[in-house]
Amino acid sequence: MPPRILLSVLVALIWSAVANAEMQKIATVCEKGMCFHWWPLLPEVPGWSHDRDASLHFGVNAQVPIGKTFSEAEAIIYAKGPYKPRMPATKSVADLIESDKKDFLASTLDIEIAEVEALPTKDGQNLRSFTFSPRSKGQWERVSYGEEDDFFLSFVVSAKTKEGLERAMKDYIQFIQQYEKTPNPAVQGALRDNAAQRP
Repeated sequence: MPPRILLSVLVALIWSAVANAEMQKIATVCEKGMCFHWWPLLPEVPGWSHDRDASLHFGVNAQVPIGKTFSEAEAIIYAKGPYKPRMPATKSVADLIESDKKDFLASTLDIEIAEVEALPTKDGQNLRSFTFSPRSKGQWERVSYGEEDDFFLSFVVSAKTKEGLERAMKDYIQFIQQYEKTPNPAVQGALRDNAAQRP
C-alpha cells in the first residue's frame, strides 16, 4: 500500500477511535495532507439528500432537494458542529449567536435579525432560533443553535427568496425534530456493565 494511502487509513482509524462519538467525522486526503471534517449526523428526510462534495468543501452536513445541487437549489439545509476547543473566545451558545449576528451585519448591512420560537430536538434540547431577513437583496435564513459535549450546533436553512424559505421550513423543522445525539457505544457498554454488576 502506498505510504500516503497507508497514512490516510491510519489517521482515519485513530481519528474515529479518539474523537467524540456523537458527531459524524470524516478524514480525507487533501493538499495539506489530511483534512478532518465533522458535522451533526442528520436523519433522513423525504425529498432531501446529502451533498457530499458541498459538505466537504464547506465543512458542513449539506442537504439539498433531490435532483438539485447545492449551488442551484432554491433552498438548502445544512448543519455545522464547531469544535469548542478551536474557539476559545466563544464560551457559550449566546457568544456563538452574537458572533453570527456580527458576521451577518458586516456582510449585509440592511438585514433584519429576529429571535423566533425555539425548536426542540428529538432528545429534548431546545435550540434558540433566529431569522436573518434582507430588506432588499440577499439570502433568507433561519438558524437554530445548541451544543453537544465538545461541539456547538448550528442548523441552517438558507433560501434565495422569502417564499423559498417558507417552502423549506417544514422540512427544516423535521430535520431538527428528528435529530438526536448518537449514543456513544463505549458509554452505553459501560452503563450496561455497571447495571449487570449491581446486586
